Amino acid sequence: MEDKFKEIYAILKALEAAMDCPEFSISQIDHDKLGITYERWAQYLEMMKDEGLIKGVKFFKDISGNTIADAIDIRITLQGIEYLNGNPIMQNISNAAKGIKNIT
Repeated sequence: MEDKFKEIYAILKALEAAMDCPEFSISQIDHDKLGITYERWAQYLEMMKDEGLIKGVKFFKDISGNTIADAIDIRITLQGIEYLNGNPIMQNISNAAKGIKNIT
């Protein structure tokens, strides 16, 4: 279960960092970068949008019924920042990431 939260954490953390950048490339958080399927990535984005953690994403269904995510204008929300910094699971992932960084 924690792996799924790591992927969500990575997306939110990259979006938070992107607030300091004039331009953001979706390739920094796309499914290839995260090592997951497009379908899983699109569902994560849809869940995060439904929870109010991100905005600027539009979803469409293709002719086969697959979800297509248009995330060109994706941004983290205040609620997303609060979730990133206040959720115990996100804090554990952050602490683990810091520990790995300190070891290397």
